[in-house]
Formats: sequence, structure tokens, C-alpha cells
Amino acid sequence: HGTPHVIARGDLALAYAASSVVLTGETYTPGQDHFYLETHCAVVIPEEAGTMRVISSTQHPTEVQKLVAVALGIGAHRVVCEVPRMGGGFGGKESQASNIACLAAVGAHATGRPVKLWLDRGQDMGSTGKRHPFFSIWKAGFGSDGALLALEASLVSDGGFSLDLSGAILDRALFHLDNAYFVPALRFEGRVARTNLPSNTAFRGFGGPQGIVVVEHALEKAAEALGLDPADVRRRNYYRPQADRAPYGQVIPAPRIEAIHDRVVATSDYVARRTAIEAFNAVSPWIKRGIALQPVKFGISFTNAPLNQAGALVHVYTDGSVLLSHGGTEMGQGLHTKVIAVACDALGVSAARVRVSTTSTDKVPNTSATAASSGSDLNGAAVRDACDRIRERLAVVAADKLACRPEDVSFGGDFASCSRTSLAGPAAEISFADLAKAAWLAQVSLSSTGFYRTPGIGYDREKGQGTPFFYYAWGAAVVEVALNGLTGEHRLTAVDIVHDVGDSLVPSIDIGQVEGAFVQGWGWLTIEDVLYRPDGAVLTRGPSTYKIPTAGDVPERFHVELLANATQPGTIGGSKAVGEPPFMLAIGVVGALRHAIAGFQGSGPIDLALPAHPEHVLDAVHRRGRPRV
Repeated sequence: HGTPHVIARGDLALAYAASSVVLTGETYTPGQDHFYLETHCAVVIPEEAGTMRVISSTQHPTEVQKLVAVALGIGAHRVVCEVPRMGGGFGGKESQASNIACLAAVGAHATGRPVKLWLDRGQDMGSTGKRHPFFSIWKAGFGSDGALLALEASLVSDGGFSLDLSGAILDRALFHLDNAYFVPALRFEGRVARTNLPSNTAFRGFGGPQGIVVVEHALEKAAEALGLDPADVRRRNYYRPQADRAPYGQVIPAPRIEAIHDRVVATSDYVARRTAIEAFNAVSPWIKRGIALQPVKFGISFTNAPLNQAGALVHVYTDGSVLLSHGGTEMGQGLHTKVIAVACDALGVSAARVRVSTTSTDKVPNTSATAASSGSDLNGAAVRDACDRIRERLAVVAADKLACRPEDVSFGGDFASCSRTSLAGPAAEISFADLAKAAWLAQVSLSSTGFYRTPGIGYDREKGQGTPFFYYAWGAAVVEVALNGLTGEHRLTAVDIVHDVGDSLVPSIDIGQVEGAFVQGWGWLTIEDVLYRPDGAVLTRGPSTYKIPTAGDVPERFHVELLANATQPGTIGGSKAVGEPPFMLAIGVVGALRHAIAGFQGSGPIDLALPAHPEHVLDAVHRRGRPRV
């Protein structure tokens, strides 16, 4: 589709000439079904004056509103899209929920009666798009010390029968071909292929995982060829001062990856464990263990710059309770909880006083999708803006009641207080409820909209240069596996993660997101396999034929540490996005499996196809050298 997207810099010929090892390879990354608990669903209710109320399980209420209006030939002002809490999304409801809503809307328009359309599991899996499979051809040059000197990669994504979000997903794959590594000379090229399959769509990581797998494949092969520990090769190539410019020209300020790497090496006891695993593999004939360290650098922002904006609406009632509306959707990721925390901090009230209303386009218009890991960044900042406006008004009222200046009023613990109350003045504090009532009596507005837009984002696709991201999230994982060389089966035995979320708004939510993302990523790379008939029909239409991770797949040792002292300037509360970046940490399971396969006697190459299910693993073991029984 269209013209290739190309990002390039440096002199490749010169870099290859200086390389001690030049490697080539092909990398295939598979599709993945979203398998959200709640399948696609929409209810459309005709209301007065030709209005349609759409209740949709969507990550993008404004897109549903717009497309329903187009389908019915009416203005967007006659369509209200509401989004209650969803039972999961993972990107699968960013664009494709609109199809279901439009079909239900046409039925409601034709009959004048409410219409509900809800896909069962087989219908959902058979008709909706998946994670884009990618096929990549690459060439890389390395120094004798493992330094990555040159990287060429040509990526082709399987878009399915229509474009959907394939162009933007391909762009992000190219943006993440470097992962956490500085590459002096490079040429990245990508295109989208049209195929006879359901239209593939967004999925957690949005192309980033498919790009990162390519460079990690190259680094693994280089470490094996040079006889080096892959963890040392990775650390040798990290971004650092004076090597801090991304392939597309963006400067990466103060990379945190070396500190994260060193921390996870220490907390996981990586060096000692790797030595012990080598000793174990030397005497164990058919069970082999493997360990790998996997870093991630993930850019945060919509790469389509206009989408980096959000709105909010906040009401304070005269009893001191607070109602929030924002443009984000809650799908189990904890966005509403984080937004409540933002409001509590801004207004100095307890969480019991705050409620988040159902997301609706008649409260907050022109919303961006809840995607790109930016839900808290955008909507949290918009809510903060609205709360700050109300707080400024309340400070004036409080200052009058407490006989002090507005700038001396502070809010906390459901009270407003003055730090410089006059000796002859009244009480030094007033409850938030009494303050709200006093503001109403003084005819002061207790409602405000809020707005936020991400600054400094822009990218020139023709030049392959720009600043597509506001900041980067960093992390690293040490992953250990045990592999049965007779069956190809493996299990996770230990996972240690150090991840950068800035100053966490709600640590328990962020730790849960890291854990869930990792397990979902492990499923993509190992056990989940989307199968099709020759005519493009999906064969894997339910849990009997499509396996996802369960609680039994989680290792007993699963340690997640949030990086300390990691304030991110310019974001809400100094926090960072967390939804997508940890997904890529699961790529470490591929490195761990390669390490385990290397433990079998033989000199054959390690050629592990993805997903690394038992058949593919067993084939790789046999290529390496059959296990001794």
C-alpha cells in the first residue's frame, strides 16, 4: 500500500567494512487475537428529535459518534455515544467497534426501536482483525566487542483486506527497530501488504513489538557468533550521552536504561544464575534451562500529532462531592482510578467524595481514542486543568472566610486552610463541603472544563525525521525458562522486572499493568497461534483452538520493581505511561529459549520460529542437535 516509509542515516557501506561480523536474517512475528473478556457489543436507542443514543464497547467514542452519524446521514450532534466500563480492549476496540455500532444504528433507524448487536466469541474471533503479522529481512554489522555498527531492515506487515490503522502501526514498528540501542548507520523501510484476511488492527504495542523483535533477533545471533553474553552485548549498545539521537533524529535526554539494566542484574542475581544454568545444562541430558535479559525503550504519544489532546468536565456540588467526566474509556486498565487520584490531589478531597461518570460524547466532545498508553497522560492532565480552575475560585472564597490571602490557602484532608490566618480572624480551616456551599451562596461557579495538548510533537514522514514522542518509557526483565528437549514444551520459572513509570500515580495499578503486559506478551510469542483456511477464514474461533495464558503459566517467582526517583518532567504528577511498554519485556523469553536450546550438544544454528510453541521449539532443538536420552 502506498509508498515505502524510509528512515535512514549514516554510511552503511563504511559501517559494514568496519564490522568484524556481518549477519543476515529473516524474522516473522505472528498475529494475535485480542481475546478480551467482553466481545464487541453495541446498543442503539432512538430518542426524541431524531437523536440516537449509542452505548458501545469502544475505545474511541468520538469515532463511533462520527461514523454512526455518517451511516444515518445526520449531524454528529444527533448522536450521543456512551461507553460504560468495558471488559477489555487491548486495541481491538479502537477502530473496529464502529462497525458493530453502525450496524445496530441502521437497524434502530429502520425500525424506530432499540437494537442490540452482540457478537459471540466465534463471531468476534472470526470477523475482527488481529495483531499485524510482520515479515522482515535484515542485515547487521557488529564489531568484535559486540558493538552494533549498522542495521538494515525491510518490514512488510499483513494489513488484511483494508487499511484500518495499518499505516500508523507500520510507522511505530519502524520507530522501534532501534529499541534501546544507538545505531550509527541504518536504513529502515516498511510497507503494508493487502491480503485476503480480516482487516488487522491495533493491539497493545501498536507495531512496536514487531519492530523490536527484529533488532533483538540480530543481537542474539551476534552474541552467539561472537561467543558473548547477550546481556553484555545489549549493554554495550544502549543509548547514552553522545549516543543519544534516535534514527528519526529525536534527541533522547538522560537515558535511564543503563541504571535499569544494572539494577535488574543485581536484584535478579543474573550473573550467578547464568553460571549455575550453564553448569546444570552440562549434566542434564534432556531438560535445559535458559536465561536472558531483555530491555525496552518505548515512545509515548500518538504519532498522529492532532490526537495528542484531551478534555474534561468537573462539577463540585454544594455538599462537597465531585463528579468527573473525561474523554478516556475504562477497560480494566485503571484509568478512572488514576483520574480520581489526580482530582483528589488537586482539590484536597478524599476518594469517597469523587465519582467518574460514564464516558459520553455529550459531556466531553471530540475525544481521542484511549490508546497509545496515553490515557492517564492526556485525560489526567485535562482533569487537573479543570480542578485547578475550580480550586483557584474556591481559594478566593476560602480566603474571605478565613481572613487570609488566596495564595495562602491550601487544600487537603477534605478541608481548606490558611497558613497565615490573622490573629483576629475566624477559624483557621473550613471543610470542603462548607466551602462549596459558601461558594454557591457567593455565586461562584463550581464547574469547569479542562483541556490538555501534548507540546512539541511533530514528524515529517517524507524526510523520516522529527519528534514523534513526548518522552520514552524504559524497562528491563530477566527471564528464565526450563525446556524439555523431548517434547519442545517449556515453562517460565522466574521473571524479574525493573520498570520505569516515573512517579507512579497508583503503584498497585502500575505493577498490575506490568505483570499483565508481560504475560500477554509471553502468550503472543509462545502459545497463541492464529490459524486460517486457504480462503482466509479464521480457524481459531474459541478457547478450544486458541490458547491464551492462564494463572498456571505465571511463574512462582515474578518480581516487579518500579524504578525509584524517576520523576518525568512535564507529565501529570511526574508519572509515565505503563499500558504498552512492559509487553515488549516478554521478548526475553525468546532469548531464554535460545539459551536453553544452545545447551543441547551440536553445532547447528539456532533457528527458532515464532510463535515458539512446542512444535517450533522441538524443530529448533533437532536442528541444533537431538537431546541424549
